[in-house]
Amino acid sequence: MSGRVALADLPDRFDLIIVGGGINGAGILREAARTSLRVLLLEQGDFASATSSASSKLIHGGLRYLKTGQWRLTLESVRERRRLLREAPELVEPLEFLMPIYRGVPPGKWTMRIGLWLYDWMAGQSNSRWLDPAAALGLEPTIRSDGLQGAMHYLDAQTDDARLVMRLITEAQAVGGAGSRLVARNYTRVSRLLGRDGVVTGVAIEDLPSGLVRDLRARLVIQATGADVGLSPDAPKIRPLRGSHFVFPPSKLPVRRAVSWLHPADRRPIFAYPWLGAIVYGTTDLDHHGASARTPRMSRSESDYLIAGLAHQFPQLKLSATDALSSYAGVRPVVAGGKDNPSAESRESVLWSRPGLVGLAGGKLTTFRVTAREVLREAARQLPELAPAREQGLFAPRDLSARRVLEDLRGTLQQEQVIHLDDLMLRRTRLGLTEPAGAVALLPEARQLCQQELGWDDARWGREQARYLQLWQENHAPVVPA
Repeated sequence: MSGRVALADLPDRFDLIIVGGGINGAGILREAARTSLRVLLLEQGDFASATSSASSKLIHGGLRYLKTGQWRLTLESVRERRRLLREAPELVEPLEFLMPIYRGVPPGKWTMRIGLWLYDWMAGQSNSRWLDPAAALGLEPTIRSDGLQGAMHYLDAQTDDARLVMRLITEAQAVGGAGSRLVARNYTRVSRLLGRDGVVTGVAIEDLPSGLVRDLRARLVIQATGADVGLSPDAPKIRPLRGSHFVFPPSKLPVRRAVSWLHPADRRPIFAYPWLGAIVYGTTDLDHHGASARTPRMSRSESDYLIAGLAHQFPQLKLSATDALSSYAGVRPVVAGGKDNPSAESRESVLWSRPGLVGLAGGKLTTFRVTAREVLREAARQLPELAPAREQGLFAPRDLSARRVLEDLRGTLQQEQVIHLDDLMLRRTRLGLTEPAGAVALLPEARQLCQQELGWDDARWGREQARYLQLWQENHAPVVPA
């Protein structure tokens, strides 16, 4: 990924401007890079700084969508999971799941076996099997053994969602080549759409670090702003749903694979699994009210709910919120469908358009490529050059592992538009989530690197460290009982 292009160096006009630098915006940019058009992606915060760095980190088919009859979404998801596993093995890795089944507690053995048979059939490969109690406890000895009938073992996949977004942007710019044909820029707010007579002709933007403003023209604007759809009056009504997670050290929650079970209070699926040397555990699914969708926080009731779920499935571990390394919450931009139960709302994406504009709402992390191609097909009605070509791979082969990429912090600082310390600690790396106390012990090393590569003086470092530690305390410190 190239460095950040100065505001004054941006051309006055682009063929396509994409507003939103999360997974959908990055996916659209990657597909649009195959054209010869001049394309600009703008993100008002850091890339992947909202929902796309706060997901459950799963690339999955959505097993529960079978229950609600969302067959097409499940089929798309399992196929995309297979493609991503094949194309980006250093970013998307197989993940074993174990779902314990207990006597007299739905879903029963045969319900799960039939559901997973359908799941496997859609994926075109057999990945699931039934385990007796001894085999299940042999794999995960800390799960509740009382009444254990056995367990279903199956496969899905996991990723680092923020790194996935950055990789898509990197690959897009590599295809676009040197120069200004394809530009991605973070911390650039689109304050309003430009236009006349109902036709969108561009955007008014502000560079947030400097406060400088410009108007840019475009033949077409694509809005992919997640839960924040206020830019366009044509957008459908969004029902923002908050999903909150804890991150535990393996010493406290020693699962070796994903363990999935139903919460005893409401029968919602929850799970815990290894991720980047830690254990992610979640999630909730609640209406998000009031506070910004960009800076959600786990509530105390969510914390209590999640800890109760752990006590039910891992009673011998006696875990509490104080055992966690961190917490995080994200807001799912779900299109409102009028369902009473938030979890019953469809995760399908919805498009809208008017002259000069195509908008996107909803969608899933797993199916970002399918969504991007749907957006470009709609956009091609106005800008024919955007018609998606025959499906091709998204990622160039890489020999380095994701861990090695993350360790190359100098390259990250030089190339990946790190503007604030939290960009580095929470998204370019995930150390702020997976290390104790927001990785405060690693800040002296981070200071040296940032001062060498970014030119931060002592005063700038002091401001950035204070900003990061406050942000971590407000949004990522474990939420404990009063």
